[in-house]
Amino acid sequence: MGNANCLFCACIQQSNVGVVEKWGRFLMLAQPGFRFLNPLAGECLAGILSTRIRSLDVRVETKTKDNVFVQLLCSIQYRVVKENADDAFYELQNPEEQIQAYVFDVVRALVPRMNLDELFEQKGDVAKAVLEELEKVMKTYGYSIEHILMVDIIPDPAVRKAMNEINAAQRLQLASVYKGEAEKVLQIKKAEAEAEAKYLGGVGVARQRQAITDGLRQNILEFSHKVEGTSAKEVMDLIMITQYFDTIKDLGNSSKNTTVFIPHGPGHVRDISNQIRDGLMEAASAELKAE
Repeated sequence: MGNANCLFCACIQQSNVGVVEKWGRFLMLAQPGFRFLNPLAGECLAGILSTRIRSLDVRVETKTKDNVFVQLLCSIQYRVVKENADDAFYELQNPEEQIQAYVFDVVRALVPRMNLDELFEQKGDVAKAVLEELEKVMKTYGYSIEHILMVDIIPDPAVRKAMNEINAAQRLQLASVYKGEAEKVLQIKKAEAEAEAKYLGGVGVARQRQAITDGLRQNILEFSHKVEGTSAKEVMDLIMITQYFDTIKDLGNSSKNTTVFIPHGPGHVRDISNQIRDGLMEAASAELKAE
């Protein structure tokens, strides 16, 4: 049920306040409830104001310090002060236009001092400045500014597209840096693994050759002690011939080899034995020089 009034009485609903005049002059504020009026004495109900909080959305277009046009959407929540409802009733004919004008004035004076990035970071400061100015002005007209919310900041579509492209480029650049660092680490680890494998392979080959040399030396010493009158050269030649024939046998037994051409004959066996013996002697000589 809404507010009701007639010539002799008035019923004011909760969250409302009535303005009573006498002979066209303000007399009093009528609080919620039922009230008698004396029309013979010139009393009448001039109007009723709501004391509920109302919301006003204001869209302001302005320019930032770096010449970017933006739209700011402000939401102003205000109400009539019950004790000063007569000022709100008589002083302002259109409070929404008044509030909107002050919002335009404050925003357009403050935003041009900021860059676009600063505006996004400090939109709370803009809302606070608008609130302080409106409170100071609208208080004299019987209105209280409860809250001001900076709902949205909308740059020009071309600027938004450029900002998104810059953001995407920065993220791609960062991703490229991370990818390059990952590839760098992978290459380093791969090189370290190859170096370690080559080192271990070299150690294995060296140990293999050392074992072969030790075995040959041991065989020569044992053969020389057991068979009198044989020299180390003769024993070495005999071992080389034995290994030579073992190698030929292995090549013949291998299923993966089809045809292999190798020089064969006593002279070639002697050449191979001479080459191996010379190599061993050079290695021994190098070890003596190193010591």
